[in-house]
Amino acid sequence: MAAQTGLSAPALVSRSDVPAFRPVALSAEAPPFAPLGTDGWRLGSPSDAEKQFSRCAARLRALRADSGQLREELNLLFDQLLSENYNRAFEPNINVRPEVCSLLRHTSGLVPLSQEHLVVKLCQLVHHLLNQLKVIMDEKTLDVLVNYTAGALKACSLWTHSDVLLALSTIVYGNGPQCHQHLSHLLGEDGVLLMYSSPTQPNMELRRVALTCMANICLRMPGQPPLDDQYRSVSFSVFLKTLQSSKPPNTDELFYCMVVQAALKGLQCCLSGGKWKFGGAEELGSVLASLKRLMFQGAPGVNVEWPAVLYPAPLPQYEGLSAPKPAEAPKPSETQRDATGSGKNSGVIKDLIIIGICIKENDREAVPVLQKGGGRDEVQVEAESLSKFSAPSLYPSWKRTSSDSEFSDPEGSAQCKLRLYHGRVRQGALHCLLAVAKGVEKRTLYGYWSSFIPDSPPIGGPPPLTLLTIILKDPSPKVRACALQVLSAMLDGSRQFLAVAEDTASPRTSYTPFSFLLATAVRELHRALSLALLAETSPQTLTQVIKVRIHEFDDTESLCVLLLQPYVNVRVSVLTLYGALVTTQAPLPEVQLLLQQPEGSSSGGSFTPKDSALSWRQRDGVSSPSRTPLTPSPRGPRTPAEEASSPPWLLQLCVSLVTQPREDQSDSDGAGTGGGLALEPSPVRLEALQVMSHLVRGYFSRAQACLCEIGQVSARCLGETDPSIQLHGAKLLEELGTGIIQQYRAENNVPESSRVPMSQVVLFWSEVLSGPLNRALQNEQHPTLQTSACDTLSSILPQAFAQLPDKTQLMCITVLLGLTYSENYLVKTAAVRALGVYILFPCLREDVMFVADTANTILAALDDRSPNVRAKAAWSLGNLTDTLIVNMESVGVDFQEELSDMLLLKMLQAATRASADKDRVKSNAVRALGNLLHFLRQSQLSRAVFQRPLEDAVRALVKTVQSEATMKVRWNACYALGNCLHVFAWHSPVFVLATWSGDAFSSLCHVVTSCKNFKVRIKSAAALAVPSSRGCYGDMERFSCVWRSLATALENSEDTNDFLEYRYSASLRHTLSKALLHLLSVSQQQDMPALGASLDGEEGRAIKEHLIKYVRAEEGGEGEQGEKEAGGDTNVTCYSKPHIVYLGLTNLCLYNCIYLISP
Repeated sequence: MAAQTGLSAPALVSRSDVPAFRPVALSAEAPPFAPLGTDGWRLGSPSDAEKQFSRCAARLRALRADSGQLREELNLLFDQLLSENYNRAFEPNINVRPEVCSLLRHTSGLVPLSQEHLVVKLCQLVHHLLNQLKVIMDEKTLDVLVNYTAGALKACSLWTHSDVLLALSTIVYGNGPQCHQHLSHLLGEDGVLLMYSSPTQPNMELRRVALTCMANICLRMPGQPPLDDQYRSVSFSVFLKTLQSSKPPNTDELFYCMVVQAALKGLQCCLSGGKWKFGGAEELGSVLASLKRLMFQGAPGVNVEWPAVLYPAPLPQYEGLSAPKPAEAPKPSETQRDATGSGKNSGVIKDLIIIGICIKENDREAVPVLQKGGGRDEVQVEAESLSKFSAPSLYPSWKRTSSDSEFSDPEGSAQCKLRLYHGRVRQGALHCLLAVAKGVEKRTLYGYWSSFIPDSPPIGGPPPLTLLTIILKDPSPKVRACALQVLSAMLDGSRQFLAVAEDTASPRTSYTPFSFLLATAVRELHRALSLALLAETSPQTLTQVIKVRIHEFDDTESLCVLLLQPYVNVRVSVLTLYGALVTTQAPLPEVQLLLQQPEGSSSGGSFTPKDSALSWRQRDGVSSPSRTPLTPSPRGPRTPAEEASSPPWLLQLCVSLVTQPREDQSDSDGAGTGGGLALEPSPVRLEALQVMSHLVRGYFSRAQACLCEIGQVSARCLGETDPSIQLHGAKLLEELGTGIIQQYRAENNVPESSRVPMSQVVLFWSEVLSGPLNRALQNEQHPTLQTSACDTLSSILPQAFAQLPDKTQLMCITVLLGLTYSENYLVKTAAVRALGVYILFPCLREDVMFVADTANTILAALDDRSPNVRAKAAWSLGNLTDTLIVNMESVGVDFQEELSDMLLLKMLQAATRASADKDRVKSNAVRALGNLLHFLRQSQLSRAVFQRPLEDAVRALVKTVQSEATMKVRWNACYALGNCLHVFAWHSPVFVLATWSGDAFSSLCHVVTSCKNFKVRIKSAAALAVPSSRGCYGDMERFSCVWRSLATALENSEDTNDFLEYRYSASLRHTLSKALLHLLSVSQQQDMPALGASLDGEEGRAIKEHLIKYVRAEEGGEGEQGEKEAGGDTNVTCYSKPHIVYLGLTNLCLYNCIYLISP
């Protein structure tokens, strides 16, 4: 029941007493008019509503069931409460929620079910208060009100049930799981809701309210458990039957639309209320068929026979035409027009009409009006539209405003209302389809794609009715936006499915492969969305179109035109699409071709993206005064090599968006500059900077032509006051530095002629480091900017850093060392990581003072309370210890002697403590332990102060190997133990007698046989083969244990359930065979019985076969590749491979001879 305003007429006042009205702009969003009283207070203000509610509530609480004149009092109080407007959107300051629940509980006990008029008013009051105040009921109130309304449905007459059900639907809204004790009465076999919601129910109002009540029961609020599957299934069946049933005869179309809306809402709640399993493909097909039919409810020109069920099929199931109606004889002009447009050329004519309309589109808004035409599907209607309107709009004739009204005013109002309700039905159907697309498994939904996405353009006969039809032709922008959301959900996560598309099959073959059908569907999707980009006038819907194009990339011309739109969100979405385009599997040859637009292509009237990028700001041939092109661009033709080396037009466009002022200075979103010129709005500039970063990352070879210009853009951004612009400028610099480093890496094999010259790199960084980047590093007010600036410093090319001036190098090092003491953990993390990069620079790693300063800084960071700081500190410590190994091999003992023993001891102890931290800290800590144990000299190993730390370090490695840590942690731990065995075997004779040496071997033996990850097994097998002499393996029992473990691992080298691990089985066998031959080469006479027993029998024969294969592979030169795949390390190799093979085979022959002559 609508709220009624019960205000008495104000007393007459003189003109001087009337308060002055505040001028208010007229708009659709303006609040409703409310007159002012003589005291200047707004009548019906929050204070008045609260006073009225409090007064009525107090009188209701004072009433008792045996009070005299109870009926009259309740009737009066109910009328007064219903007359007030409690909507918080209208009166945000109203505050009566706490009293509502207790008031309704008390009032329900005052109204007996025999007083049906009072029952109706109480139900109206319940709906009025709960609906407008959005009250969250407690369990007691919920139970009382549900009991009362359920009792009213049993005891009261039928005429009251509509209001009772309306109140019940408001009570159970989002509270379905809490009403489980009442659901059997409501949704049971003979439940009242099932009775009233049945398709045979003649009262459409009762049917609608019952369906709404069921939908509210199925609605699941965030954090709530889902409704019981039994009742959800019952409700789902009712909703589906309602959607499948036809409109009853003599039923008003508006009422039928309201019933369908309620059923669609309920179906959406069922599908979104938790995991839903359809009862086979038939049920899913029935749901999709009903939703597809309702997607076109009330659409002009759609009159087809819809299938009852959709089946998964690669080909679309075309809807059959309904029985044709007798047509009038066409006029001669129409006959001639039909003859002209018939045959195979009709589809081409349609497309030409569409494209012509799109090109001539104006920016005016289109008001949908129902006409008799069918839209773009009928060439005749379009031709008439083109001849009738002097400035045709983007939408078909039934989307346009016409001055020739075909209805009288009452009829027009009714038709507008019917169109509105039809649009709501289509919107609800698309919302349900969106829930299906999100809830059904992708591979199941792929079979139904052909019913919603066409596989060919409409040529000849009637086109299929699909989502693209709605996107291009529906008069409601909300419906078009919903269709785009559904299409986006279907495309999201379907990259593997769409990757099957292949447009290489011959069109004239008896067999059409599915890949070709999928390719035609993708092409049609591209064509339709390109038209939608040009045709759409609603900015919200246009944004949805662009978001869909992120999944299905667009041609660049339409997007450049869209950058002229005055709507910021549209331009941001276009740039987002450009970013998605240049980041997908970069570098793609197709994208490189799009970025390379010839200069001469703009001659002859053709349009290119570059023309749009460079000329869209110019008016009457005059560009902005401050506009300077990125590079000179003569209009003469260029050679392919010159065009390939020129900067991409998209990069020029983004530079223009970031740096150039807007022509339209009235845009309030523009950011003013010192010169008074307004730049682009901040979201547009930020997105343009992100696109530039994506371009530099994925297509650096194209962007390097304007390296210094991009650096100037970054420097300008760093010099602005907006922290977001500064941050993205620093990110762009980081991407430039990373691109240069990638070019100079040897493994990338970039020719010298294609690299950025070293002199230009040095000049670039000299200018950057002397500009605003230094200020950004010291900007303590914006820690995120400092963090990004530190990352930028770490992206300097090492060779270029060595050629920078000494003061510049010193500045970088000093700033980074100072920022490691920042209070912000983000800044500290970035600074520690940058030092970890610098420690690998050839010009810095031999500087003992820098190594010592970096080591002390890292040690301090390892004790930080932030796990992010500790993780980066451990990574930097691993890099530092890598540098120690490199210096030990290149510089020699001199470097080892210059480094302080106490510093090494502190690093060893810190790494040991870090090995007990989280996995992301532990993985680099054990790497550092292995390097440190390798770096220590004999004099240091023998010192008493090192003995306990050494033992703790080895035990930490053993514990890590035996733990259930991640693969990377255990791999590094096995590598570190290999280093440990190598060093101690050479330098420490007491190693064999140490108690923890047995733990080291046993842990490696356990991992090589039982670890599920083959890469960890490979590294543990390599570590077991590190000791260079027989004495390092200890007694016969330990040696036999190592042999048995390697033999067992070789036997089980193919036993895995993970195909990803099976890829490494060949490398694992290679490493295990090498380790077994190494054991044979160092074995002695006392080991023969154990080894001979292992080599005897079936298992021994398999081992010998693997060893022979390994020897043959070594002879064929295949062993080096196998060792590389296995992760072999030259630092732990003791004997050459020919030596190992020779000794191993000699001992193998010896064992065989001994066992041949043994008794």
